[in-house]
Amino acid sequence: MYSQQRKAIYHVIVCSLLNIASFQTSAQHYTPKIEPCPCLLKAAPGLIMRCGYLVVPENRKDPKNKNVVKIPFVFARQPGMDSTKNITLVTTGGPGYSTINPGDSISYNSGRFRYGGFISFNQRGVKNSIPCLDCPEVEASKRNSLIKGTSEEKEEIEAIKKCRDRLIRQGIDLNAYTTIESAADIEDLRKTLRIESLTLYGWSYSGGLMLTVARNYPGGIKSLLLDSPLPGFVNYEEQALFNHNEALDEFFDSLEADSLRNKTYPDLRTRFRQYFTALNSKEFNADVLIDSQVYKIKYGKQELLDLVIDRLNASQYREIPDLLTRFFTGNFEPYISDYLNNRLAGNHSLSHGMRYSVYCSEQISYASKAKVHEQEKILPWFSNYRFNNVDHAICDCWNVKPEEPVAKTFVYSNIPVLITGGKIDPWCRPFYYYAIKRTMPNAQILLFKNRGHIAGFGTEDHNFLDDFMKDPYKKIISYSSEAEVH
Repeated sequence: MYSQQRKAIYHVIVCSLLNIASFQTSAQHYTPKIEPCPCLLKAAPGLIMRCGYLVVPENRKDPKNKNVVKIPFVFARQPGMDSTKNITLVTTGGPGYSTINPGDSISYNSGRFRYGGFISFNQRGVKNSIPCLDCPEVEASKRNSLIKGTSEEKEEIEAIKKCRDRLIRQGIDLNAYTTIESAADIEDLRKTLRIESLTLYGWSYSGGLMLTVARNYPGGIKSLLLDSPLPGFVNYEEQALFNHNEALDEFFDSLEADSLRNKTYPDLRTRFRQYFTALNSKEFNADVLIDSQVYKIKYGKQELLDLVIDRLNASQYREIPDLLTRFFTGNFEPYISDYLNNRLAGNHSLSHGMRYSVYCSEQISYASKAKVHEQEKILPWFSNYRFNNVDHAICDCWNVKPEEPVAKTFVYSNIPVLITGGKIDPWCRPFYYYAIKRTMPNAQILLFKNRGHIAGFGTEDHNFLDDFMKDPYKKIISYSSEAEVH
């Protein structure tokens, strides 16, 4: 048995190494190109700007697929800044959101030039990229189900089917929108722009994307900046409710340590657990004005838990005790009206199709349904809580191939990394950061008290990013009670 296990482990390691080698030689059958396009960002006079599309194959693994994708970027620098070194490339989290917001302005003295030139780079499949994997059907279905009081899940699945069929009729290969392909896009952009080294800045999902670049194309990477990263090697779905619970426990611990606030809101942790455990499928109604007409909108445990979890951040965590106290007495205003109006307005900045392709192939394909549901038995106050807008039912419908196993492996690298995160982040917990650091010995971790997702790199008194960028291999020191360095 032991010999068989060793053989199996050896096989996985060899396959992973071969996969990485194939990524690094995959450019043999195509040449990436830059196609000029109108700049999506407004620039102050005097800045040196290069705007365009990176044009690459839609699916590098399939030479028979002649489709290309066009991914917009903006490369900006001040006069005198090197065009090949000290460049920071930024791409947003999600997946499914656009890094570049058309119409935004870049000032000459922007903080983005603090360490040299910078590149804002979209991910394939999001808005302003060609093609864009938008699914307006999905947001419409959510609005309709809220207004009509019907099953959101059922209508959503029907909308996803329509979106999938429409994109496939357009000839789009939904299997080609993955983190591995996006990492290859970043490497192709670097080489095509003749940049010798990049600092990669990503947050949440794109933190995992930057780790993938570091694993597959380490030669051109100077350092990584990861804010609240979600590494690809974790099975998020199997841990999501534990993440929420751990963040809440961190908040409740802090509350109980504050004698004055704890006296005002006694035993809040127990009351929270008892309330939401007992709530189950109980429903409430709220009158919401939509297009000059009042509708009775149903809501319940899902919406109320969202209101709590979404406030685990630096600007709103202090609202949680009052919010919960109101909930316990059946008073859900004004919170619920604002929440429902936002849901009815919809999230039109998200390209759902791109999110489904990435998430289904890399997370849901590797997540055990049994383990996902096992969390609810241990944490009954989260039972039936839908913690993500992608799940097994959606991915059964979207029907993309599982990503190659290398996507679920740790990154072994000496590249220096600065990881930052908040102690009350309900989505990307500190144990992810320690897992990254374990096989990246030049990683440093900054943990901020009472901060949530996307924690930033400094306090009012000190910018730790300055220290890191000055010497990425030097140990950072914190003298602030707000920040710990690990």
